[in-house]
Amino acid sequence: MNANVNANTTTSAAALDELRRRPADRRRILFTGATVVTMDPDLGVIDGGDLLVEGDTIAAVGRDLDAGDAVVVDATGTILTPGFVDTHRHAWEAQLRRIMPDVDDLGGYVMATLAGYATVYRPEDMYIGTRLAALTAIDSGITTMLDFSHNSRTREHSDAAIEALRDTGIRGVHASMGPHFGDWDRQWPGDLTRIKDRYFSSDDQLLTLRLAALATDEICGPALAYGPELDAVAADLGIGVSVDAVFGASSSEAVLRWAKDGILSPDVTLIHATGLTSEAWRTMGETGTTVALAPTSDAQIGLETAIPAVDEALSVGIRPGLSIDVEVALASDMFTQMRALHAIQRMRAVNAAHGTDVQPSRITTHDVLDFATLQGARTNGLAGVTGSLTPGKKADLLVVQAEDLNNMPLNDPIGTLVLGSDARNISAVLINGEPRKWNGQVLDVDLPALRAQVHASREYVLNTPAA
Repeated sequence: MNANVNANTTTSAAALDELRRRPADRRRILFTGATVVTMDPDLGVIDGGDLLVEGDTIAAVGRDLDAGDAVVVDATGTILTPGFVDTHRHAWEAQLRRIMPDVDDLGGYVMATLAGYATVYRPEDMYIGTRLAALTAIDSGITTMLDFSHNSRTREHSDAAIEALRDTGIRGVHASMGPHFGDWDRQWPGDLTRIKDRYFSSDDQLLTLRLAALATDEICGPALAYGPELDAVAADLGIGVSVDAVFGASSSEAVLRWAKDGILSPDVTLIHATGLTSEAWRTMGETGTTVALAPTSDAQIGLETAIPAVDEALSVGIRPGLSIDVEVALASDMFTQMRALHAIQRMRAVNAAHGTDVQPSRITTHDVLDFATLQGARTNGLAGVTGSLTPGKKADLLVVQAEDLNNMPLNDPIGTLVLGSDARNISAVLINGEPRKWNGQVLDVDLPALRAQVHASREYVLNTPAA
């Protein structure tokens, strides 16, 4: 027998109870009557569509699907969409959110955070910050988060960051790097072998591993800068590489050097990519290198040109992923990144054509939703796993209320997702088929206890002299 849930209680407690009574590996959920925004180029948008989840996988998408013994959730009045994919966030900083909302420049951020607060972090502070960031990501519809964890002072710091991702149930990518400043054990990158063996022994799990590095040695010396030595470490482990602080003339030269050394590929992600030369961009396009943009970070912190490099990426055939970057100065959600990029690019396009007969070349809401989902998954090395509602992929999806006050009436589902919606409209989040947010609430979180931990950690960090 199937269990039906009334349309007015799409994500009711009764539906959740019924789901949780069933073993996860044999659980079947059928969402019916939704507007299904698949982000799969072959499937498109399905009005009045159904989506069937079996265990951790999307089994079918279409209309009038057979329910069988599934828990049937009438999702009329909602949009089903893939979960968002964050391609770069320094999650450990979360208890310092908006501590510098008007940061002047990159130097101000680096000296206050990386040369200051970071140096006193204990493993428990790493755990608390990373867990807070991941839970917030889930709440706002981010089902996959790459944690660029560049405060790995000891083995225990790395373990704490990974365990925080694991404990939230997010699809997490742990990108490990040693710290910029202060005392640390110099265990990185050698410790990556232990980390992989302990936490990433299977290819079929929620967490994956990458090596993290900087583009150049200008700030912290050669040990943290990407090059043949770190590429060899990643190759030996069979993992991808995420390179931060890619901007300006020195990074442009580095890109050309990496290409000459044969260490650029689709397994390498370059983050920011602002102010690069056209030659560097051509090289990135030719090698299939992926790019993670950070729209609000580039604009607000003022990284090189301060303009997110979406036009440059598209001009060489790179469709970028999007990212949050640092919560100490920026918003935590993907809606903000999509809207910022959409507005900035369209402003630039129209401004460039103003007073001429040239037709502005503007990106669309579909483009930025693609960047935030399918392209983000590709950038994180997970294109075959998540990023679209494609049968066979893992069930990472959002149920977004389209008839809420700020969204009704539903005229364009993609426009509504990008320009109208926010975290309050996300009634449910599934990751790997498991409900992580339901009826508007993140599940299995003792919020008072978490709040106490976050406040205690913040007070410790703020009141301990930098090492």
